[in-house]
Amino acid sequence: MAAAGGAHWSSRFAFLMASVGFAVGLGNIWRFPYVAGENGGSAFVLIYLACAFGIGVPILMSELMIGRRGQGNPVTAMANVAVESKRPRVWSGVGGLGLLAAYVIEIIYAGIVGWVLWYLYKAVTTGFIDVTAISAQAEFESVLADTTGMLFWTLVGLAITGLIIYSGLQGGIERAVRVMMPLMFLLLLGLAIYNVFAGGFGEAIAWLFTPDFSRVDGETVLAAIGQAFFSIGVAMGGMMTYGSYLPRSISISQSVFIIVIADTGVALLAGLVIFPAVFANGLDPAGGPGLIFQTLPVAFAQMPGGYLFGVLFFLMLSVAGITSMVGLLETVNHWLEERYSIPRHKTAIISVGSIAFFCVFSLLSYNVLKDVGIAGVNFNAFLEYLYENILLPVGGLLIAIFAGWGMKREFSREEFTTLGPRGHAIWYFLIRFVVPPALLIIIIRGVTE
Repeated sequence: MAAAGGAHWSSRFAFLMASVGFAVGLGNIWRFPYVAGENGGSAFVLIYLACAFGIGVPILMSELMIGRRGQGNPVTAMANVAVESKRPRVWSGVGGLGLLAAYVIEIIYAGIVGWVLWYLYKAVTTGFIDVTAISAQAEFESVLADTTGMLFWTLVGLAITGLIIYSGLQGGIERAVRVMMPLMFLLLLGLAIYNVFAGGFGEAIAWLFTPDFSRVDGETVLAAIGQAFFSIGVAMGGMMTYGSYLPRSISISQSVFIIVIADTGVALLAGLVIFPAVFANGLDPAGGPGLIFQTLPVAFAQMPGGYLFGVLFFLMLSVAGITSMVGLLETVNHWLEERYSIPRHKTAIISVGSIAFFCVFSLLSYNVLKDVGIAGVNFNAFLEYLYENILLPVGGLLIAIFAGWGMKREFSREEFTTLGPRGHAIWYFLIRFVVPPALLIIIIRGVTE
């Protein structure tokens, strides 16, 4: 079955920009440098890279391979490859897990991107003049209490994302990422260079890159495995969807290595943007949304050129958020297109509308529904547990099992033509004997903690 409308990426550059944009998200930008600094700096980065290439790369290659060979949305692609390998069509359920993960993540993620867009508006209109730690915390709390305001900016983000999807693969997604991703890279680079002269850069370098192997233990390795798995964007259906648009002339293995290196590079560069401002102003490099929405506005208020820095910073974050939303939404939209034979412009409206509906409950979980739920777990907490502990790790595990044990080996040889026999043997070993145990550890940790 051909991809919807026979659509394919027009170039390798467009595919790479879309894939990197999907992989690089808000959590990746703030969380990776913080986790690296807290877990031994460059010692953690080395462990992360080993996990990324030993776990993330094999699964990512598998997703793109299945998507391209199956030529369809995640459900259809898994079914097609399973039937071709003389396996039961029930394997299509693995694609269904990725599809559900994309939908669930988009519901929560759209709200967070809404915060970023709101803060971009604040940065442009008023800046962060005279902001203190107390006023920044109060401002963020007022944002969480304002359901109408959050919903407005969430809908703005969804409208931008929906318009990109509505316009098609080449006319929408490609056109957007060709502009947005180079812009994001330039903004990151420019802000990092600015920090060289603004102060705190040396402390940030030491925080991120000084190897401290005394901090490395079993928990560090597990943190690296988890970060490598989640930050690359596997098991969310997005890469399988993007793989279905991938021409056979484009090398999957070479592209995946570029995606992972770019994803890691962006995360480290983001650290050189965020932490110099934090250290130069004597602030606490705490992780989480508080770092972006409570700590950094205080830094922008105190640093020279803080107004421009704040605007450019939240513009960069907005781009990262929107490109990730595009990948998640395209996964859902592609399935609707093929499953119900509905034109893209209609499925874009349907998918955005349904996600917007559930976003209302997500946003209310930050205030009036915060303590409402089943067994004390609110709507957001339930969705987060669902995708973090079940959908993503179980989906990744099943993809690895299918690619390594269920799919015919000659099919992967045909898809990975540029790997060569030795490279294919390495991938085959990793996807069969390394990736499944690592993901089992993630699953066990998730359900026991």
